[in-house]
Amino acid sequence: MQPLPNDLARNRPGDAVRRKILELQPNPVLRLIDRRRPGSDIWSWADGLTGERLTGRQLNKLRGRGWFTLHAIQWASGADIDHLAIGPAGVFSINSKRHRGKTVWYGDTAVTVNGSPTRHIAVSQSEARRISRALSTRCGADVPVRPVISVVHAAKLTVKGANPPVLVLAVEHLGRVLSGLSPTLSTDQVTHIYGAARDARTWVG
Repeated sequence: MQPLPNDLARNRPGDAVRRKILELQPNPVLRLIDRRRPGSDIWSWADGLTGERLTGRQLNKLRGRGWFTLHAIQWASGADIDHLAIGPAGVFSINSKRHRGKTVWYGDTAVTVNGSPTRHIAVSQSEARRISRALSTRCGADVPVRPVISVVHAAKLTVKGANPPVLVLAVEHLGRVLSGLSPTLSTDQVTHIYGAARDARTWVG
């Protein structure tokens, strides 16, 4: 597939976070200090960057098995999509969540971290719907998108429910689970959707 103008396939995992860190602290020395200072804004963003890089590394292992992956897709609003995986089993929007050393529990409708509720599920579902609308418009056909949460460095992850609306997976299981799902797209459909997804013009709305 030939490179496209504004080809998002060139993005690295975490590129949007890297830009945010540089924006918050342009000075490289102060930036390094803040990255090592727990509680600072830079420290929090750098923590997220680690999660996105690890998630991206696992997703990129799907390449060569009929899958395509994209990272750090930026909307016109400035918000970004951590990762997209497009393959025989469909289209998946993946949010990376690093909860180092914490206990993560997922029921049918909520994720808690050390017993405290989060908005992970609602946010992931909303993002998947928005991505589906953008890709469907660009492709001229309905493109369902399933949301996924990649949990990084949790001490324990418990998932209840046989068919949850959002897949919540430990980062190391991402590739195995996604590649093991039943095929829903042909090779031509995968290629067509990936072509739309990698073009930055798809995400201007």
